[in-house]
Amino acid sequence: MSQAERFREQKQACVQALLNRYFVDKASDPELFQSIRYHYQELREWFQEQCGFTLLLTRQFAKLEKIPGKAQPWMGWDTFLEPRDYGLFTYCLWYLEGKGENEQFLLTDMVEAIRQHLLGLGVEMDWTLYDHRRSMARALKQLKNMGVLIAVDGDEWEWAQLGAERNVLYESSDYARYVLRRFPQDLCQYTTIEELGTTFYAPTPEGELKARRHHIFRRLLQEPIVYDWEWSDEEHYYVLTQRRYLLQQLEEMAGLVGQRYKEGLLFFYPEASGEMELFPTAQAVSDIVQTLAAEIRCLTTESKNSPSTNNQGCLLLSTIDFEGLLLKLREQYGIYWSKKHRQATTSQLAEEVIGHLEEWGLGHKEADGTIYLQPALARFSGNYGDIIQTAIRPSKED
Repeated sequence: MSQAERFREQKQACVQALLNRYFVDKASDPELFQSIRYHYQELREWFQEQCGFTLLLTRQFAKLEKIPGKAQPWMGWDTFLEPRDYGLFTYCLWYLEGKGENEQFLLTDMVEAIRQHLLGLGVEMDWTLYDHRRSMARALKQLKNMGVLIAVDGDEWEWAQLGAERNVLYESSDYARYVLRRFPQDLCQYTTIEELGTTFYAPTPEGELKARRHHIFRRLLQEPIVYDWEWSDEEHYYVLTQRRYLLQQLEEMAGLVGQRYKEGLLFFYPEASGEMELFPTAQAVSDIVQTLAAEIRCLTTESKNSPSTNNQGCLLLSTIDFEGLLLKLREQYGIYWSKKHRQATTSQLAEEVIGHLEEWGLGHKEADGTIYLQPALARFSGNYGDIIQTAIRPSKED
């Protein structure tokens, strides 16, 4: 391998890690941290120019401040069950900002300080309530997963179960000051989620072009699929006319291989990476979705049973027809399915499959019960072989 190829692979590994990790820590991954340090200037300029992202580099870690091109439901933490979890997560960071690196403190001191602070804002947290303690425990666990908080002794779930009878000794890290993104104005001045993702751009043609480019790169890097009809007219024109530029930039720096299909410009990683979750996932429901894709491909070749389509190329199915397809798949492949999926009711199975389709931009369910299967689903086809294994290949058809 030439030096140029080695540097290219290093940069791609750096980009993938920065996009998918909260922090790249020097202590836990010194080789990757040194690669980011070595390529820092090029990485910083590329992320700033193409995405409007800021790359931070300290002596201990590297962090990319990411902004969604479009906020999606799956971008939240699936371990958080209600908005209160996110609120407590933020107030934990508020408390940690007053602590020095490696400073130790007790959970009971932390929750009492947060309770008193919230009371001053007119919000009451009652730690005698089990639901409130569980919300705090979920927030604390997420902070631990991110390396922001270190549990020296004890466990927050014991406190959630038993309340004041249990305590936890924590240690803070320097990460707490770098978790939340800095905003140019007070958060109270923002009225919509979309405004939180905006960056100031000069009201000039150059500023508008930069805003458009940043929005497009953010979505292509952070979402599994972006269809043509999801772009504005100006963005769609940019995607069409700058296709080669987009393909070259994303492959060179991120390792993403793109191809133009009728429904849009789609990208995929040619090799699996431990930095990110890719479709198909390791979840059993991904196997079901792949076999569903193969079944749909068969149906569309049969004129009598072919589902109707809309002008975007989406296949439309009623809930009954969709559940019927899943029942057929269970009869055919149920021996390979997990016990959970074999014993699930058709409505439960359909709900999980639809949720997986939505997460990966492959389908969704409308309020009237109609199932929309997106065109990109047809780019996959899966089947079970002689052993429990799924084969999947992107289709090259236009």
